[in-house]
Amino acid sequence: MPHAVARLREARLARSLKPFVARGSRAPRCARCRVRDSHCLCGWLPQVPARSAVCLIMHDIEPLKPSNTGWLIADLVADTHAFSWQRTAADPALLALLEDPQYQPFVVFPGEYAEPERVVETVQIDTGKRPLFILLDATWTEARKMFRKSAYLNRLPVLSLQAEVLSRYRLRRSTRTEHLCTAEVAALCLGLAGDDQAATALDAWFDVFTEHYLAAKHQRAPSLDDEAHRTLASLSV
Repeated sequence: MPHAVARLREARLARSLKPFVARGSRAPRCARCRVRDSHCLCGWLPQVPARSAVCLIMHDIEPLKPSNTGWLIADLVADTHAFSWQRTAADPALLALLEDPQYQPFVVFPGEYAEPERVVETVQIDTGKRPLFILLDATWTEARKMFRKSAYLNRLPVLSLQAEVLSRYRLRRSTRTEHLCTAEVAALCLGLAGDDQAATALDAWFDVFTEHYLAAKHQRAPSLDDEAHRTLASLSV
């Protein structure tokens, strides 16, 4: 069964008035991993457990972009939910998810943009609940707008990550290396929640996706003997 982001992509395509044409789309792509058929990475996908859940609130065309990394989260975290962001109204299914008593939701966003009393830096979970990490999947400019204009998130704690790492994301241009991409943020969240194996797997899956994606773009063979590939191979045993 297709995961949440794949289903959201199909729904977005269904309501499009014209086809979405990605760069390099003339080459056949694997429908599962979105990389050119010649560089498919599906055989490297690990199966790892995760107690955490992820809720992706995605800007309009993010699900359509082959370079989107929210898709990678849904590849690995079985309990991933994906919704299109709407400026004037929230999806009722999203509101129901935020009220589900099995979850303890956290909006993952820099604390400087939230009221100080909402900001937390650790994942403290009430007994019997599971963390639900809410990620705004968009460009940085779009994400700030989404954070400001999503009133239904205002009552939730804001998890402000204190990451002393630079982004490894190389698939789109950015002048801000301190801004992590969605998959990198999710891996940090999984680690904070104690889902260490899933965090390691997601980091490696992200690196392998990047390597195969860029190798296909530049018409070269991907490097299969790097640390990320070796990590995924060890998780598949």
